Amino acid sequence: MWRDRLVPGEPEIFVAWQEGTADRTLLAIHGGPDWDHSFLRDPLERLDCRLLLPDLRGCGRSGRVPVEEYHPDGLMQDLLRVLDAFDVERADVLGHSYGGMVAQRFAITHPSRVRSLIVSGSSVLPLPPDAFAGWTERDEILARQEDPWQRQDLTPEVRTRAEAFASAPANIWRAEAMPGYLRRLEEVRFGAQWLAPFLAGTLVSPRLPDAAQRIAELDIPVLLLHGRQDMTFPVDLVEPTLELIPRARAVVLEEAGHMAHVDEPDGYLNAVREFLAAG
Repeated sequence: MWRDRLVPGEPEIFVAWQEGTADRTLLAIHGGPDWDHSFLRDPLERLDCRLLLPDLRGCGRSGRVPVEEYHPDGLMQDLLRVLDAFDVERADVLGHSYGGMVAQRFAITHPSRVRSLIVSGSSVLPLPPDAFAGWTERDEILARQEDPWQRQDLTPEVRTRAEAFASAPANIWRAEAMPGYLRRLEEVRFGAQWLAPFLAGTLVSPRLPDAAQRIAELDIPVLLLHGRQDMTFPVDLVEPTLELIPRARAVVLEEAGHMAHVDEPDGYLNAVREFLAAG
């Protein structure tokens, strides 16, 4: 059963959490970043470990900060406060999409607090300019996608929501999964706090230089969990990452896109469950 908690500080961090029977804690970090945590709840809620799903600063029900404080370093301090508030010394950390890069940065900068790392629908290596060259189906889907950022009649928050719905065909691969995904999006509390520094060109990426080498030096278990049809982070980066991180393993879900946990929830859940059990 999900419970809510506000972790005090500047800013307050909203955490959805549930207790588990296993003596492990999974900290799951959402992407966006101007989304909230809710789209990650299912199927992770079926795990038997304690789950902590915070809303990042400025997102969902967490507090807002001045525009210059939307920075990865601030996120690191927020995540530390979350673990401290729940008396968690070391957590298994999962990050999805943008959250995948946040999770990597947290593992690298605070290695004593991370037991294992799951990079979901994201990448350790930077995206090359030709990452999706020759994928005509992706080109066609993106060409049909409406661009809400051209709508001057919408508020930034409404544009963020509209973009999430417009990009659904690029994020979901299986047609059968689309209705459930759209219902899930209806529940997300979208914002636009991270949008301002992005549009101003001042938003700092959470990706650290030489991330693969630095993660390898941590000597912790790493799972690269990816959809074969991911149109945001190319699956082709998985194999070269495995060559750089000896303790990394990969699970690629064949009929899944960027939101692999929605396209193939059972396969996604089994991959996470088996990875945690092995570690």
